[in-house]
Amino acid sequence: MSLHNPPLWTKDFVLISLSNLFLFTSFQMLIPTLPAYVEDHGGDEFAVGLVIGLFTISALLTRPFAGKALDTIGRRKVLFSGLLIFIASVMGYYWMTSVLLILLIRLIHGIGWGMATTTYGTIVSDLIPPQRRGEGMGYFGLSSNLAMAIGPFFGIWVMNEYGFGVLFFISTILVISAALLSQIIHYHNTPEIGKEEKSSRLNGLLERKAFFPSLLVMLLAFTYGGIVSFITLFGDEVHIKNVGWFFLANAGMIMLIRPFAGMLFDKKGHVWVLLPGALFSIAGLFLLSYTTNLYTLIISSILYGAGFGTIQPSLQAWTIHRVAPERRGAANGTFYSAFDLGIGAGAMLLGLVAKWSSYSMMYRLSVFFLGLYLVIYVYYLIKGKKEPPHPS
Repeated sequence: MSLHNPPLWTKDFVLISLSNLFLFTSFQMLIPTLPAYVEDHGGDEFAVGLVIGLFTISALLTRPFAGKALDTIGRRKVLFSGLLIFIASVMGYYWMTSVLLILLIRLIHGIGWGMATTTYGTIVSDLIPPQRRGEGMGYFGLSSNLAMAIGPFFGIWVMNEYGFGVLFFISTILVISAALLSQIIHYHNTPEIGKEEKSSRLNGLLERKAFFPSLLVMLLAFTYGGIVSFITLFGDEVHIKNVGWFFLANAGMIMLIRPFAGMLFDKKGHVWVLLPGALFSIAGLFLLSYTTNLYTLIISSILYGAGFGTIQPSLQAWTIHRVAPERRGAANGTFYSAFDLGIGAGAMLLGLVAKWSSYSMMYRLSVFFLGLYLVIYVYYLIKGKKEPPHPS
């Protein structure tokens, strides 16, 4: 393999991708089933909403600290600690006897999720050759998308056929498998930070050089928050029963587009993926807002998936490209925090829009966030900002 095309599919890259697949499958199994578990324990709609809200908040607050710990304590310790918290939380759901206790453990669950996912993104950025960073991030993201496609349906089937006990057991086994795989990965050491740099960055929980791509991914996440939170209710509004097809088609398109978008990012740069990706997402949202049947719903999901699958991994690769190796943990923490914030804030703001109008109008108006994305990004290009040198 030449220096210009170093190997990507190493043993460690495959292992970290498999470990990430197991974690995300466990997580995705619980997304559609935990609300039912809360209702089974007497929770109302507000309590069900808190299941998502508390998890997102705890993960959001955890990520910057996890990012700093990655750059100071090390990758292996932070990942294993996060997975242990995740395992204990999933096991603990079964023993919770009230809604309040379920919400409490959901808060702890979010801490483990924030630690683990921030670490996975950092470890894989260490493993991927800089020349193939966009391609590598695209392939790595396929593990999350595969989990997104199979996890919810598998979780609902297990819940309906065998109950919550078996559901939590399988979910726990998946995370234990992820933890075991994480222990046989060879972790790359990052360069030591100089004494002066350590002193000046002691409280540097966020990475300044990651702010711009993180802002763009937050604007994309605003629209994604509106989709994952309200697509089922939108289906009821327009009398489409099988809205689950949206997630299947969306995940399938993301899996197809990610590797090609990553290679295009590596060869041509961010302009060639971030601009077309926004246009695809806008087209998908507009079509979704006018959807009245299953066929246009699937087409809209494919268009949105093409945009999302192009933008998200490319922005993460660009984030890593802009920072020094010893700041990758903080950069990933910044990036994922922005994504979490966008999903949570988007769900709340767009929910208010839907309350005042309709879900169709909500999706139409959510295009505003991608329009803002385009304005900010084009302004960045016009200003001719110089990119930092490609780090090792």
